[in-house]
Amino acid sequence: MNREVKLCLVYRDMWQSSGKFMPSGKQLEKIAEPIINMGCWDRIETNGGGFEQIQLLAGENPNKVLRKWTKPFNEVKIKTQMLERGLNALSMSPVSKDVRKLMFNVKKSQGTNISRSFDGLNDIRNLKYSIEYSIDANMISQSCLCITHSNIHTVEYYINLAKELINMGTNEIAIKDMAGIGRPTSLGKIVKGIKNFSPKTLVQYHGHSGPGFSVASSLEVARAGADIIDVAMEPLSWGTTHADLLTIHEVLKDDGFTVKDINMNGYRDVKNLTQEFIDENLGYFINPKNRFMNSLLIESGLPGGMMGSLMSDLEKSLSSLNKWLSKKNKETLNINVLFSMLLDEVKTIWPIMGYPPLVTPYSQYVKNVALGNVILGIKGKEKWGLLDDNTWDMLLGKSGKLPGSLGKEINNLALKLNKSFYNDEPQNLYPDKLEDLKIEMKEKDWTLGKDNEELLEFALHKNQYIDYKSGKAKESFNKMIEKSKKTLVKDDNIDSKNLKVNSTIIELDNSKYKVEYTIDDLKNKNQYMSGIEVLSPLEGKFYLTKNSNQSQVKIGDQIKKGDTICYIESMKVINAIKSEHSGKIVQICFENGQEVFDDDVLFILN
Repeated sequence: MNREVKLCLVYRDMWQSSGKFMPSGKQLEKIAEPIINMGCWDRIETNGGGFEQIQLLAGENPNKVLRKWTKPFNEVKIKTQMLERGLNALSMSPVSKDVRKLMFNVKKSQGTNISRSFDGLNDIRNLKYSIEYSIDANMISQSCLCITHSNIHTVEYYINLAKELINMGTNEIAIKDMAGIGRPTSLGKIVKGIKNFSPKTLVQYHGHSGPGFSVASSLEVARAGADIIDVAMEPLSWGTTHADLLTIHEVLKDDGFTVKDINMNGYRDVKNLTQEFIDENLGYFINPKNRFMNSLLIESGLPGGMMGSLMSDLEKSLSSLNKWLSKKNKETLNINVLFSMLLDEVKTIWPIMGYPPLVTPYSQYVKNVALGNVILGIKGKEKWGLLDDNTWDMLLGKSGKLPGSLGKEINNLALKLNKSFYNDEPQNLYPDKLEDLKIEMKEKDWTLGKDNEELLEFALHKNQYIDYKSGKAKESFNKMIEKSKKTLVKDDNIDSKNLKVNSTIIELDNSKYKVEYTIDDLKNKNQYMSGIEVLSPLEGKFYLTKNSNQSQVKIGDQIKKGDTICYIESMKVINAIKSEHSGKIVQICFENGQEVFDDDVLFILN
């Protein structure tokens, strides 16, 4: 009998790589049985990554959703897997050891069998606790090699990394080709090197299809000994997601591998239900450009899992930037031009920032700096002026050891800002915090939940959890849906070259729709007091403090040029906003949580 290659449906990642939101709990329950009926799956990716945050943002409790979502797969012995971020667990920022340990116990109790753990810098110090805690929780520990392409990230580099992880006790290795830029022959050599070292270690390949390598890569890794291939399926395959099940299935069969037969009735049911979810509302958050492959991604290396949110963020940035350009009587830009400028800047700054593999959260950091540099350049300002605290933590070694050396631009800026580099183990920077969080929840009269699962949500996604509990998240989500419905105008004969500044195209069910929108000034110029204006350097949500323990500025405070006076949450990171002027605050123009746009007046000083 020919060697069998198994298949995993990355249902969570299909959505995350396509758009901003994913199906609701009821929708996931509805589609579980049809997925099972397809008969070809050994594994389903059910959760992890952005799953928790996305459910909270949509006003749902991810704990209740996950228990119901994994249950049908557990009952028929299809293994469920999650994706976790090592030092960051399921968060965008580092968390303490006690939070990390609790996470594995909770996820196991909720029906997750396999923990796919990765560190965005490939620093194994950040994975040792993931391996230990997942095994202690009776989960399968799968450790990732985050694939990228540079003179540092060689075949030998990845084979040696896998050897270290296997020696640390991990059960499996995942080839995490998050941008799909791994060259097929090199990926095959990596898998062969792993199998030569440890023949019994299961190897699973995960490759996004964006640049076009993934079908060839899937075949090469299978020939080299890979055991499981991750795939997507219509209507969310290809583009920034993953190669399609039907294609990979036939390629493997034709090469002589044994793969389980597909029940095509089940396939059609899953396809139709997924399309139904898109048509109901989730299509509003899927940029049509994410449905296409793009070989320009080979050079930039931006990952597929980020592209869903990237295009949404880019449209907001474009609107904000065009608003500024219009005020200056300058020619506005379109999304294609801004996207190309972003890709070029990512390619330029990646070596300067130490060659971090472009995977969450470091892909967001590099992308945000690149976009900030592009915007600053358009405005005639110096680059590197929008580095947030999380990005600095990565550059300074607080998130782990960078694969390469920093460029002189970063070293000079660190010296100018009196930044200190850190060489110790990153986890030591984050003391245990669960006991303090329990006290906070008790003060709010909130239950810790079954197996402390509510405590875990509060620990990992505090702001989103608070908005969920208050009902604010659900209200905001419903408003977004209603706004999208009102502004969607069908037009199958759209000329994309002649779109208005504030318009975009969405394609749903083979029809084109033009969405026209306006961005009203959040404050009328005449409402401002006279004085020195402190302007917003980017769009996002305005906050006076980064966390509840921090003191906020107030009217009457005297501030100096360079002081941090507020924060703007933009593109998944919190940006500290520093005043470009000195003076006394006489007016605060926004409230916490309000949307601000590039060049909006935040404060008035005198």
